[in-house]
Amino acid sequence: MTPVRTWLGYPYPLGATWMGNGVNFAIFSEHATGIELCLFDNIEATEENFRIPVTERTDQIWHVFLPDVGPGQLYGFRVAGPYDPEHGLRFNSSKLLLDPYAKAIAGEVIWADEMFGYAIGDKKEDLTQDFRDDAWGVPKSVVIDTGFDWQGDRRPGVPLHTSVIYEVHVKGFSKLWQEVPERLRGTYAALGSPACIDYLKKLGVTAVDLLPVHAHIDDKILVDRGLTNYWGYNTIGFFAPHAQYSSGAQTGAQVSEFKSMVRNLHAAGIEVILDVVYNHTAEGNHLGPTLCFRGIDNLAYYRLHPENPRLYLDFTGTGNTFNLLHPHTLQLVMDSLRYWVLEMHVDGFRVDLAVSLVRNHGGFNKLHPFFEIIQQDPVLSRVKLIAEPWDVGEGGYQVGNFPTPWSEWNGKYRDAARGFWKGDEGRIGEMGYRLTGSPDLYQHNGRRPSASINFVTSHDGFTLNDLVSYNEKHNELNGDGNNDGDNNNLSWNCGVEGPTDDPQINALRERQRRNFLTTLFLSQGVPMLLGGDEWGRTQKGNNNPYCQDNEISWFDWRHDEKQKQFLEFTRKLIWFREAHPVFRRPKFFQGRRIRGSEIRDVMWFNPGGSEMSDEEWASPFVRCVGMLLSGDTVDVVNFEGEPIRDDTFLLLMNAHYEAIPFVLPGQENLEWQLILDTMDPNGFLAEPKKIASGDDVDLRGRACCLLQLIRGAQAQAREESWKKRPVEFPPLSAEEERSRRK
Repeated sequence: MTPVRTWLGYPYPLGATWMGNGVNFAIFSEHATGIELCLFDNIEATEENFRIPVTERTDQIWHVFLPDVGPGQLYGFRVAGPYDPEHGLRFNSSKLLLDPYAKAIAGEVIWADEMFGYAIGDKKEDLTQDFRDDAWGVPKSVVIDTGFDWQGDRRPGVPLHTSVIYEVHVKGFSKLWQEVPERLRGTYAALGSPACIDYLKKLGVTAVDLLPVHAHIDDKILVDRGLTNYWGYNTIGFFAPHAQYSSGAQTGAQVSEFKSMVRNLHAAGIEVILDVVYNHTAEGNHLGPTLCFRGIDNLAYYRLHPENPRLYLDFTGTGNTFNLLHPHTLQLVMDSLRYWVLEMHVDGFRVDLAVSLVRNHGGFNKLHPFFEIIQQDPVLSRVKLIAEPWDVGEGGYQVGNFPTPWSEWNGKYRDAARGFWKGDEGRIGEMGYRLTGSPDLYQHNGRRPSASINFVTSHDGFTLNDLVSYNEKHNELNGDGNNDGDNNNLSWNCGVEGPTDDPQINALRERQRRNFLTTLFLSQGVPMLLGGDEWGRTQKGNNNPYCQDNEISWFDWRHDEKQKQFLEFTRKLIWFREAHPVFRRPKFFQGRRIRGSEIRDVMWFNPGGSEMSDEEWASPFVRCVGMLLSGDTVDVVNFEGEPIRDDTFLLLMNAHYEAIPFVLPGQENLEWQLILDTMDPNGFLAEPKKIASGDDVDLRGRACCLLQLIRGAQAQAREESWKKRPVEFPPLSAEEERSRRK
C-alpha cells in the first residue's frame, strides 16, 4: 500500500477544503487526545483504506494537508480521548465520525448496536464503552469542488412586506407529479424544473420555505417500524444538502443540483428560504448513537446537566440541545449560515425552535451572542431571518420578544384566526391586532408589520382541509398509539369527523377554507401558505406526519373540479394582494388622524354602521366586524418619496352562524362594490355588485365580504354610516354557535 503524503495543513477553514493542489482537513476538538483521518475508496468499503494520524494542532484545531487527494474523496474521523460519561466525556475511537463541516455526506446509517458508543444491553447502560468498529455501517463525509457556473445569478431581493411564502417539502411536492420527468420527481432538480417554477409563478408566491434540507438521519426507532424521518428535523450535517433529494448518482452531486435549483428559482424571481435545525442533532440523549459531535467533543457541542453531565439538557423534546454557549459551537452555526448564503445563494432562514439557541443558564436571553453576532454580521443581517419563537423548555413561548432584524412565526395569529372562525368567544379584540400586523407584539421594539409571519396552517399540524374536517388528530399510523402530535388544534369538523357526503357540511368546510385564506392574505404582515392548501390537500387527519414518506404527505396532483376551483380562488387572492399595496403596508396603521392630514388609515365598524365601541371590542359575544382600510394615506412612500396610493376597501367578517345585515359606512351618495364573498364557491364575484352607502350588505353566516369604494371621495367613506342604527349581538357560547351548522 502506497503511503499517503501528508503536509502540516492549515487550521482554517474548518472541514475539508479542495485547494487545487490537494485537500486541507481541519477539525475542532478541545478535549481529544488524538485524531485520525480515515480515507475510503468507495461507499461500499467496510473499513478505511488509509488511517492518517492528525498530529498538528493550532488553538484546538487539528489539521493536516493531503496533496494527493481531491474532490470525491470519502473520509471520516476517529477521535481518541477518555470515555467517562459521568464527566461528560464520550470519546470512542472505535466509532467513525462525520466531519461537522462536511459539505456533502454519502450513505446512510445501517442501524446496529455498533453505532452506539456504549455496550447495548449492558446493565450499566451508557457507562460501559463499546469497542466494536462501525465504519461498515455509517455515512461518510465527501470532499467537494465548490466550483459552479451561477450564470450571473442575482438574488430577487423581494421586500419582506411584499413577500408571499410557500412552505413545502422538497420530496413531497413533486414525488407524484406526472408533469415532472419520473427520474427527477422528489428532488432538488424537480423543484427547479420548468413545470414546478411555472406552477409557483402562476400561484403568485415569492419565496419557497423548504422543510429541512440539511443532511439528516432516520431514527432507529422509526426504521424499526418501517418508517423514516420524512420531515428531516434530525440534522447530522449542517453544511451538506440531504443526498436523498438528489437525482444524481455521483457522490457529492447533491451540492451542484441544489445550486442549480436555487439558480433556476432566482431566475424566475422566487427566493429560497431554508428551515434550519440548529437546536439539536440526530444523536439524541445519553442513550443515542455516536455519529459525529458526541464523539468529537461532547462537552463542547451539547448542553449538559450541570449537576450530572452524563445527562443532556433537553429544551427541544429530542433528547439534546446544541450548545451555542460554547464559542466553537456558535462559530459552527454562524459558519453554516454564511455558507448557505454565500456559497449556496439562499435568501433566508426559518430557524426551528429558535428560543433554544438563545438560552443561557437563566433562560431566554435577548442579549445572547447569537443575536448580537447576527445583528452586526454584514452578510446574515441582510437576509430574511424568521424565528420559530418557542421551544419546549420553561419560559419557552417568546412570540413578540425577538429583536430586530428578526421576523417571527406568529403563533398568536394562527390561534386567533382559528378560534375566531370556529366561533370561539372573546376573539374579536385580538383579531383587530392580528389583522393589522400585530402591533401589540412587534411595534414596541421598532419592528414593522413584516415581523409577523402570518399563518393558519403549517407543516406542523393539520392541513387547511383537515383543520375544517377533524376535531381530533388521527396519528395512529405513526406508531405511537396516537399519542404524538398536538392535542390543542383549535379545529372544527363542521359536524362530522372526516370525509362526508353531506353537501351542507362540505359547503361549510369549503366556505371556512375561503374564510381562512381571505383573512390570511388580507391581513397586514407576511402571509405563509402551507403547500397544498391552495387546492385542499389532506393528510387524513394526521397532524404530525413527520414520519410518513408516502401518499399521506406527498402532493396528489389529480385535482377534482372543486380543488381546481379552490386553486383558482387562491391564485386570484394572492394576485389581488399583489395589486393592492394597502394590504401589504411596510408600516403599522396609526388608527387615528395621521400627522399632516385628516386621514384615518384604519377604522372599525359594527354591523349597524357605527364605529366599534370599547364595550363591543371587549364583549365575548361579538363575532362580526368591519375593517376599513384607507388607500389615500401619505405615510407610505416609494423610493423617490412619492406617496403610494390605493383604493379604500372594507373587509366584513362574520363568524356568527346566522346572517347579519351590515350597514355600509360613510356619507350619503357613496357607492361601494362587492368584489369578494366567501359564500360564493368562486370567492371573487364574476359580476361585482354595487351597493350604496347606508344600504345593507347581506353578510351571511360564517362568511366574509370585501368591498371597494368606487364612487365618492375616500374621506367621506371614513365616517359612520349616515343611516347607522343600533345593533345587538346574540349572547351565544362557542358550543351553541357550533351546534348550528348553517
